[in-house]
Amino acid sequence: MKPFMPKLVYVEPRAMEYKLAQDLYQKFKDQGIEIRETTSHNQVRGIPGDNELRQYANAKNTFVLGVRKTLKFDTSKPSAEYAIPLATGCMGHCHYCYLQTTLGKKPYIRTYVNLEDIFDAAYNYIQERDEPTRFEAACTSDIVGIDHLTHSLKKTIEFMGEQEKGRLRFVTKYHHVDHLLDAQHNGHTRFRFSINADYVIKNFEPGTSSLDKRLEAARKVADAGYPLGFIVAPIYIYGDDWKEGYYKLFSNLHNQLRGSSVDEEDLTFELIQHRFTKPAKKVILQRYPKSKLEMDEEQRKYKWGRYGIGKYVYPKETQEDIQKTMEAYIGEFFPNSKISYFT
Repeated sequence: MKPFMPKLVYVEPRAMEYKLAQDLYQKFKDQGIEIRETTSHNQVRGIPGDNELRQYANAKNTFVLGVRKTLKFDTSKPSAEYAIPLATGCMGHCHYCYLQTTLGKKPYIRTYVNLEDIFDAAYNYIQERDEPTRFEAACTSDIVGIDHLTHSLKKTIEFMGEQEKGRLRFVTKYHHVDHLLDAQHNGHTRFRFSINADYVIKNFEPGTSSLDKRLEAARKVADAGYPLGFIVAPIYIYGDDWKEGYYKLFSNLHNQLRGSSVDEEDLTFELIQHRFTKPAKKVILQRYPKSKLEMDEEQRKYKWGRYGIGKYVYPKETQEDIQKTMEAYIGEFFPNSKISYFT
């Protein structure tokens, strides 16, 4: 698939005070892309579409040049201590994604152009702690998917590479990584790829890179010396042959990484079972009415979540089966790696 290019661009007030916005504005203008001004990202109006579904799809192809005003970082457990805000929104159409609800009716992609302010805030967080401080860069976006345009991620990688106790993490479903391979990361950035069984990618992850492309990119990243990791998410029970599908996934991953520079003792896996909330279910069915995604509340266990919003996860016995199965596969193909968590 081709790298993302927006079809419509909005510019927030003050954004053009920053060089990144100026460069992006000129880039998009040269491409003949329509550029509009907006008084605020909350006031973006006029995204084309004769119905809500078309407007939603077009919003996924809309790019907003914005200024990050709130420099208090959210926490990002269990992945990291903090979420570093580089962008929000994603061009992908993953049916199960939690951004379906957190971004509500504003699924456009917004990149923050005041990177220096964000780096200053990150530096202060690092100084407050006596130990390495991890920042997650992909909580609200797939930052790799837009970085060929902004290079914000590359600049963040090099900023963290200069910090003795600064560490960066992010995850992606995209393979457009070539411009990141020569970044001076100094081993301070863990580059992670989201991977899944073929059934899940085929049915629930439209608008993202294929598994083969992701694994090819992972090999490039390993050879560039980055610490590497994989997030298997969402782990999804899709029929009697789900175990076979996930076995093929790990076998394929093993074959793709054979002979690469990956340090298996520093290789990490994060395992996340499929879950959904009632608000998410409602939005998903509106956005993707033909989705095959199973969200039967009667077949799930209710688990209280943050801010009083509970989620539906698999029953305890199924969770134990999933965890045992994934641990067995990882133990077979990557016995020296580390499973960071299962949730």
